[in-house]
Amino acid sequence: MERVNQFKLALAACAAALTALWGWFGWVLLALVFLMGVDYLCGSVIAMKEHRWSSEAARSGIWHKCGCVLAVLVSGLADLLLGVILGNLPVALPFQYSVFFCPMVVVWYILTEMGSVLEHAVSMGAPVPAFLRKALAVTMAAVNEAGEHMVDGGNENA
Repeated sequence: MERVNQFKLALAACAAALTALWGWFGWVLLALVFLMGVDYLCGSVIAMKEHRWSSEAARSGIWHKCGCVLAVLVSGLADLLLGVILGNLPVALPFQYSVFFCPMVVVWYILTEMGSVLEHAVSMGAPVPAFLRKALAVTMAAVNEAGEHMVDGGNENA
């Protein structure tokens, strides 16, 4: 029992150290990386089970994941650039800008990966509650709407 408690203590200490280092966004990025791995692994397992696994399709999946990572990097750079520009304006702004695009893009990709994992679960024969699919769709729509609202400035005709 003592070893179990020591393991729990070490795990909690690691999580606390990582949270102090990364903050909340680090955990969100870790969730994205984890879901990308689960999605790729599930897709590969299903393809092998159905005898349709191919190196070309596997490479395509990896390239797709790399493209997602690039989009996240671009959104992070956009946040950085916007923050630098807004922080160096010769006038005081009535708001403080930290980040917007990167968290939204990462959350969008997380929702996309979750949907893909659910599709794999269905392919594996698992029943997936309709309300979970709807919840993901509603959340994805809310993220899309928030992003559009931010970019359009709330202008419905934009």
